[in-house]
Amino acid sequence: MSTTAPAEAAEDDAIDPRKMAAFICMVFGMFMAILDIQIVSASLSEIQAGLSASADEISWVQTSYLIAEVIMIPLSGFLSRALSTRWLFVASCAGFTAMSFLCATANSIDQMIVYRALQGFIGGGMIPTVFASAYSVFPRSRQSLVSPIIGLVATLAPTIGPTVGGYLTELFSWHWLFLVNIVPGILVTAATALLVDFDEPELSLLERFDWLGLVSMAGFLGSLEFVLEEGPTNDWFDDHWIALFTAVSAVSAIVFFWRAFSAREPVVDLRAFANINFGTGAVLSFVMGIGLYGLTYLYPIYLARVRDYSALMIGETMFVTGVCMFLTAPIAGRLSARLDPRLMIAIGFLGFGLGTWQASNITADWDFWELFMPQVLRGVSLMLAMVPITNLSLGTLPPETIKNASGLFNVTRNLGGAVGLAIINTILNDRTDLHLARLRDSVAWGRPEAEQALAKLTEGFSSLGSDAHQAALKQLSLIVRQQATVMAFADVFVVLTVLFFLLVAVTPLMRRPRAMPAGGGGH
Repeated sequence: MSTTAPAEAAEDDAIDPRKMAAFICMVFGMFMAILDIQIVSASLSEIQAGLSASADEISWVQTSYLIAEVIMIPLSGFLSRALSTRWLFVASCAGFTAMSFLCATANSIDQMIVYRALQGFIGGGMIPTVFASAYSVFPRSRQSLVSPIIGLVATLAPTIGPTVGGYLTELFSWHWLFLVNIVPGILVTAATALLVDFDEPELSLLERFDWLGLVSMAGFLGSLEFVLEEGPTNDWFDDHWIALFTAVSAVSAIVFFWRAFSAREPVVDLRAFANINFGTGAVLSFVMGIGLYGLTYLYPIYLARVRDYSALMIGETMFVTGVCMFLTAPIAGRLSARLDPRLMIAIGFLGFGLGTWQASNITADWDFWELFMPQVLRGVSLMLAMVPITNLSLGTLPPETIKNASGLFNVTRNLGGAVGLAIINTILNDRTDLHLARLRDSVAWGRPEAEQALAKLTEGFSSLGSDAHQAALKQLSLIVRQQATVMAFADVFVVLTVLFFLLVAVTPLMRRPRAMPAGGGGH
């Protein structure tokens, strides 16, 4: 008996090579879907020029994708149960690939917005499906090998998105931001259809589909995403569209939560939040979204506005975080099997806070090397926190609830990113105006330092003759605005530092998972 038991345990813990190959194919599909959130961010000006779009219209290339994706992600749990993991993923990947091709062929901004919305909605099914498969197909004892893979992809893809987009646009054209998905998308679709055999469909669920729940969820999450995306640039509730969609989101939320607790088969089952680990993990995932998407947005904005970097130069600077994440992923996997995961999460958020605290000393002269350590801390911290948060959130749930919970877990991260961007943009706008007013007072007439600076600038423009004084005033105004902008960036980093340090205190609320058997198998 003593010799048989270890052999049986080793056999139970073994990973089926076919399942691993299928899982890797699915991970690659998820990588494409997440990458497409950020891949166009560094090249929006080129797309705007190519489609003759206005500044207001071009932002919808991002917004339409995000709104559609945030609706599909929680819906994917129901669809995965009804259609099976295989056929939901095949449909999502095939549709995502087809929409990528149509995006590349778009010749108007209206077409692009429609195709991007469909791309986000259809492709959104891939992301939570991969998370669910990682925790329902493989033995729990092997999570230290599997979870770093999805953790790395979920955080690396949006981080390197601007880099990849910058290179593709610089070397070829903006069309290749979408054409690059075609061949991998076809291969992943075919491989998934052939290899994935994790579960069987329950088509009877479709007969009880809650259409009112779907419509209310779309109104709730879609309107919320719109408000968060457009609010900072449209003076929030001073804009009638923001006020209207806030009302739509609030009313839809009431209907959605009513249906979630009263429908026979709700589109989203919210009972997973009763699990203390999942509920706390969802909060941590929400803040992780702020750190992931917020800082991916913040650094490039600084480099573009203050340092006047091109898309390619921004991508090269941001690549530091991606390299650190890649190198930390296997270490995080090993540590998750040896350390208390709550300790890893605390260390991760502490590292986040240290990085943003260091960045709060930012000046207009900061370059690659000044941003190096904050980016290293961010890359390492992302992996140290992401892997155990995912393990504790999904790894402690009963296998039959994982598909639904995976959608909820992923949507919290995306909503965290949306809320984070809204907060960051609002603080940037408000604090820039405040610092601008204060700095203008300090350079008013009668201030010796201001008059000396103006005289020095005028002397530098002496070759312009009578226009030298006017040119000097304009230059002084630009210097003041730049300093106000940099001071606003510093304020944002301070706010993020406080947020990350506060999250360190939340981690003890989670419970360390007990050893559990594998969640599921193939058929």
